[in-house]
Amino acid sequence: MDFTNILRVDCRDEPGLIYKITGVLYHHGLNIVRNDEFVDRAHQHFFFRAEVAPQRAEPPQAEKVVAGLWGLLPHGANIQFTDRQPKRLVILATKEHHCLSDLLLRHEFGELNAQVLAVVSNHATLGPLVAKFGLPFHYLPHEGLERAAHEAQLLACLEPYQPDYVVLAKYMRVLSPELMARFPHRMVNIHHSFLPAFVGANPYRQAFERGVKIIGATAHFVNEHLDEGPIIGQDVVRVDHSKTATEMAQAGRDVEKIVLAKALKLVCEDRIFVIGNKTVIFE
Repeated sequence: MDFTNILRVDCRDEPGLIYKITGVLYHHGLNIVRNDEFVDRAHQHFFFRAEVAPQRAEPPQAEKVVAGLWGLLPHGANIQFTDRQPKRLVILATKEHHCLSDLLLRHEFGELNAQVLAVVSNHATLGPLVAKFGLPFHYLPHEGLERAAHEAQLLACLEPYQPDYVVLAKYMRVLSPELMARFPHRMVNIHHSFLPAFVGANPYRQAFERGVKIIGATAHFVNEHLDEGPIIGQDVVRVDHSKTATEMAQAGRDVEKIVLAKALKLVCEDRIFVIGNKTVIFE
């Protein structure tokens, strides 16, 4: 990358915002490499993201840039001026390997602006896979434990890593609102897009028996409502009567891992704004 910082602003819309923001950046010796903006006209809300590079030898002082913007932008503006440091991730998984293995491989080759710190699972199944990538693997079995006790163990495991984001890569446990509240807009989940039509066990078998023609996946931020958090990304693949239930499941796994990887790339590059239960994304 040929830029060093990212500026993100969202605030009440009013005339002259672009002029004010770019003026502050120029004053601090910053050149805009790329910028995107959007106005949600229904709510008169403005969103702005810029990739900037210093024109001087010394790095920009983030606090001075933010202070300059605070003095010019509408009251209550959200301003973030960050560098390109990789985001710290901990991945939670259960038994299915497709999303986890895809993320670990992308991480190995630097395709995500992220540092995977560890993998945590309630089953030992994926331990050998994680070991091949030289990463810590924490096995936290849930059998015989109430959810609160198991989640206390999970939080104790996550605490030393201080992750920026927790990734649910087919982690097949329903999390409590109390745990989710520890990571507001910082927990990313992937699931098939049959919901609410085919719930419970074997959704692909149910879809096969119903004769569906489209298989999809959704990546979203986790909130207190099961599988209803702000959507980051979605995609579909088409199937027909010739596909067996096994082949449909494989197609579903393929689209799930692609959607999750794309979503995490957006997250780790600070391209997402969350407004209510929706997202504004600059790709």
